[in-house]
Amino acid sequence: MSKKLLIVESPTKVKTIGKLLGKDYTVLASFGHVRDLPSKDGSVDVDNDFQMSYQIIERNNKHVEQIAKAARDCDEILLATDLDREGESISWHIAEILRGKKLLKDKIIQRVTFSEITPRAIKAAIAKPRPLAMNLVNAQQARRALDYLVGFNLSPLLWRKVQPGLSAGRVQSPALRMIVEREEEIERFIAREYWTIDAGLNQNGANFSAKLTHFHGEKLDQFELNNGDIANQVRVELLGHAMRQGQGPLGALKVADIQRKDRQRRPSAPFTTSTLQQEASRKLGFGAQRTMRLAQSLYEGASTSEGQVGLITYMRTDSVSLSNDALVELRQLISQQYGPSLLPSAPVEYKNKSKNAQEAHEAIRPSSAMRTPASLRQYLNADEYALYELIWKRTVACQMKPATLNTVSVDLECGQGNMFRATGSTVVDPGFLLVYEEGRDQKSEEDENSNMLPVLIVGERVPLDTLIADQHFTEPPPRFSEATLVKAMEEIGIGRPSTYATIIQVLLAREYVTLDNKRFRPTDIGRVVSNFLSGHFTRYVDYDFTARLEDELDAVARGEEDYVPVLQRFWTPFKQLIDEKAESVTRAEVSNARVLGIDPESGKEVSVRLGRFGPFAQIGTKDEEEKPKFASLRPGQRMDAIQLEEALKLFDLPRKLGPDHQDREITIAIGRFGPFAKVGSMYVSLGKEDDPYTISQERAIELIKAKEAALLARVIKTFNDGAIQVLQGKFGPYVTDGQKNGKVPKDMEPADLTLEDCMAALNAAPKGKPKSRSAAAKGATERAKREVARQRGKTIGAKKTGATKRAAKTAKAVDAAADKPAKKASAKRASAKLLSHEEMSSIEQTDKAKAAPKKAVKKKAGAKKTAAKKPASKKSVSKKPSVSKSPARMPEPETV
Repeated sequence: MSKKLLIVESPTKVKTIGKLLGKDYTVLASFGHVRDLPSKDGSVDVDNDFQMSYQIIERNNKHVEQIAKAARDCDEILLATDLDREGESISWHIAEILRGKKLLKDKIIQRVTFSEITPRAIKAAIAKPRPLAMNLVNAQQARRALDYLVGFNLSPLLWRKVQPGLSAGRVQSPALRMIVEREEEIERFIAREYWTIDAGLNQNGANFSAKLTHFHGEKLDQFELNNGDIANQVRVELLGHAMRQGQGPLGALKVADIQRKDRQRRPSAPFTTSTLQQEASRKLGFGAQRTMRLAQSLYEGASTSEGQVGLITYMRTDSVSLSNDALVELRQLISQQYGPSLLPSAPVEYKNKSKNAQEAHEAIRPSSAMRTPASLRQYLNADEYALYELIWKRTVACQMKPATLNTVSVDLECGQGNMFRATGSTVVDPGFLLVYEEGRDQKSEEDENSNMLPVLIVGERVPLDTLIADQHFTEPPPRFSEATLVKAMEEIGIGRPSTYATIIQVLLAREYVTLDNKRFRPTDIGRVVSNFLSGHFTRYVDYDFTARLEDELDAVARGEEDYVPVLQRFWTPFKQLIDEKAESVTRAEVSNARVLGIDPESGKEVSVRLGRFGPFAQIGTKDEEEKPKFASLRPGQRMDAIQLEEALKLFDLPRKLGPDHQDREITIAIGRFGPFAKVGSMYVSLGKEDDPYTISQERAIELIKAKEAALLARVIKTFNDGAIQVLQGKFGPYVTDGQKNGKVPKDMEPADLTLEDCMAALNAAPKGKPKSRSAAAKGATERAKREVARQRGKTIGAKKTGATKRAAKTAKAVDAAADKPAKKASAKRASAKLLSHEEMSSIEQTDKAKAAPKKAVKKKAGAKKTAAKKPASKKSVSKKPSVSKSPARMPEPETV
């Protein structure tokens, strides 16, 4: 029987550490977080010192039971979850669960931490256990409570005022604001014209260039030459001076001054979480989430010639420190592999710029520098190898000598008071550049001056080959890439190492932003959400406020402040503002409506706004007697950029193309699931290459014929004029009479079935009992009631509100409409002159319901029943991504 139980987060660590410790230890994994705040009102009791009611995460129940079972049979429990605040919190939750099960009596329970999974590090950690650090636990609890309070109170407000399903987060929202503000800055940007005069020179066969810096004795301002006429006048004058100064195609320039100097370029610090994500994005094209997943894999270990061993140190860190053992090993490697001349006289120390960096942690480095990338190539996949090589090179380079560069600046005269300058640099001693050079998001002055210059002497004349007046325009600031966004968040103080990747993923998943050529662009919904929060919750998306709040949480982690006052200072004004905005802000204010002009045909106002299914154009207003017309914006169209003419074209749908090959009218429209053609009661989805506004009649007929052929191909056999059919379904052949679906016997071919065989299969099929109309209406009412309660953050049994009654009434109306003959509804829709925004959004859904009514109803009812049993808590837990191949860690919760 094992006497010691060691608990880690990831199952991969179980395998690695289990081999290192041997049979005296049982090693189990928690699979990340074991408890969380359920997504229901009251999980954080704001009236009782923010007491938190945790519950075990459903998917981890079995892992908790395994830990509890093993705890009964051991004498000592070691909590070895990750060494950051979140890992400390997970250890505390495990201890609390075991204490609640009364399994800690007469047992030793202690905390151990290690930054690398190697025999030396693990044995050293076990030799020095410690109690749980409650300061770190409380800091993490406070962060989770804040995320819950923001998400659970602000998100429902977004549902009511903007669109269902949206979310707001304490850190996510300021990050979104950064992206939106950068986009608005780009849109406001007005390009300015400027010109430069560039000289192409040749000295003994060596070509180089120089730029005009002074004219008539005055230094040129960037916009001094602001049009082509002025630039060409200057060029002509300079040509005259050059021709008088010497021989050459266009004369010559005279070397007036040469300045040379050596300077040192120092290596970059070893990686932190932020800088690793930035550099992996620049050099490898990896997103933040992908980088962290690969880093987790390298940290947890690989099977090498040494056995199962962790390859890098812990990857969630903001420290640039290296341990003494690592420094000794790095210096030994540099001396052996690159020579003693590249080794500094003493180890290079790096200091954190962030005042809240956890210096007790280490930077991200190889667990052993002696494991070169080449030696591990066969044990890693391509992505793991690329990231390991990046980490290894950066770590080795940070302990090497600086590079020495020789820079040269040459001034060349072209007449009195007119000066050109040529710059260049050469590497005298490469130093650390032999191993690694940090990437850049934009060209620096050093990059511009990296060209080589020929040997020049003061007073000599250099032949001029070309003299060009070149037009330029100033450029707007670039959009954020993943690397620059992470860098900006770190500089401002938004988020912490474990949250950067999560923030980006949430913004993309919520479709608040898109990645266009690896740069973030806000969507229409992202702009509306950001503008709503910036306009009405200014303080809570303010960068300084967010950074100060992070500072306060860091103070809790250091034991300098209690977390309850921090939460109270945040909650009281926040709740007051939520209640105020819930009453004072109307949906129309938030929809970001924009009037484009007047429709020339009807004389009515044309506008664009945000609706439940996305942005749309509208002709008319709700105050007019005639109902407004709606049309969804096309992919790529933006509310802030669309013009009147473009919006009016949207109302060309539905289009009547004429008859098909069976003389049926073809109608083209756009539904919730995309553009389609409709003939009779059949709907045919258009291809990705088909534009619903320009598709021809011939192409539509081609698609209709293809759909009919596909439907015919499904029919294997029919009986009684099609009343009973043998069909080929998605999951294989089956028998159907339109009410029930029967299985084809395994020992029979579908084409050989007789009518008697089909009847037997149908009789054997389970018969679903249809709901009565009143039961259906009652079910819809209850579903509506639950939805309203969920959005308002109340329990299902809460008192009815006006919104609840309206939702129930709507649900009854929907169910009543569903009981009407489908044929009649379809005919009515087909005869309408123009489908409304809502009708077009649901038309294909209606068709699918008609195609398989019983099957669809049965499946939907079952899904609703399951949802009723399991409230919304799963939404905020199960959808949070892991940063590991195994579910080792859920990132810090940001949304509800």
